[in-house]
Amino acid sequence: MSILSGTRSAFSGSDPTKRNVILLSLCLACSMSGTSLNMVISALTGKMLADPNATVTLPFLGTLPEESLATLPLSMQFIGTMMATIPASMFMRRVGRRVGFTIGQFIGAGGAALACYAILEGSFWMFTACGLMIGVHNAFWQYYRFAASETASEAFRPRAISLVMAGGVIAAVVGPTLARESQDLLAPVMFAGSYAVVIVLCLITVGILQFIRIPNLPPEQRRESGRPLGQIAKQPIFVVAVVAAMLGYAVMSFVMTATPLAMQVCGFGVADTAFVIQWHALGMFAPSFFTGSLIRKFGVLNIIKLGTALNIGCVAVNLSGVNIEEFWLGLLLLGVGWNFMFIGGTTLLTRTYTASERNKVQALNDFMVFGSVSVASLSAGMLQNLVGWDAVNMAIIGPVLVVFLAALWLRFYRPDGTRLA
Repeated sequence: MSILSGTRSAFSGSDPTKRNVILLSLCLACSMSGTSLNMVISALTGKMLADPNATVTLPFLGTLPEESLATLPLSMQFIGTMMATIPASMFMRRVGRRVGFTIGQFIGAGGAALACYAILEGSFWMFTACGLMIGVHNAFWQYYRFAASETASEAFRPRAISLVMAGGVIAAVVGPTLARESQDLLAPVMFAGSYAVVIVLCLITVGILQFIRIPNLPPEQRRESGRPLGQIAKQPIFVVAVVAAMLGYAVMSFVMTATPLAMQVCGFGVADTAFVIQWHALGMFAPSFFTGSLIRKFGVLNIIKLGTALNIGCVAVNLSGVNIEEFWLGLLLLGVGWNFMFIGGTTLLTRTYTASERNKVQALNDFMVFGSVSVASLSAGMLQNLVGWDAVNMAIIGPVLVVFLAALWLRFYRPDGTRLA
């Protein structure tokens, strides 16, 4: 009865915060289900569609086999996200969160429909181009975590962010399961049916979004732009927030993108890959139920540093062997490490701007985050195909150490003589 009454009060009370957190968490569950499904099959679909006899000449890289670009469709999604983060944020500044999020879901449904058609037609390059639309869709729903904080008190803000991210726990179970069960939905063409499922997920999200209640910025705040971005970006807290989120997301994407290809080389099938990605996604989002509480108890910088330690643990496990157990544990540690670094970085970022500055600061942050992720996802596929799994894992050690040192610096060096927890 207490759960039911708590849920009822969240929807009927005058404070929309809890209502928004519940609904945005459900929206994230649907959106992330589509993303985790895509993570399982995108590189495999790209490899299936790529011509094994074709080569591609790229600037600075020379001539490469088309198969080495198997992760290019996924990279295009991150590029689309990077390109759309600033326009999406500025658009929602004008029309509000609900309208913007809804339009983003319709863009995602359109992109998934075109991806389905591209697979049925056997076109690698059309499938790659569809990634841009799906990436634009992702740019909109990435702001769910910020939207949750906009009606929350400062004390509840870290928990609101982490609870919305906890919707990914549902996605961790649903997404890879859908990937496994839908791969032959439109047989004999593999993977086309999976993108038909993404369309359905987008439309479900559209329905849920109509019930969120986040006030639009008043006209005076929309007209007021606040401090210049350059001034905001000079804040030490801003620098460390962006470094933690940007590199935390990039190293996670780098290893995760290469994982299906590495597992295929080691003889594992789609079901095994879905199992590993499922546990990886659980690692990414299950800690969200308590990450906000950990941040309040131990301090945000300590949680970020713990995330870097878990990433180093991932490298150690992945280098120790290529059995299913190593892939499972390594990707699980990678997911938890991402959670602590990304939510920690997001929490730090909310301390750097005022209400009138939030859209442009959030947009700049996500532009840099997904710019780095775009580079990471594309280079992961090439490094895996050309060098191998060990090189993929060794490559993330440097960026992880940069995040650790940045958090350590902010912890002990403050221009005003204080120290941040």
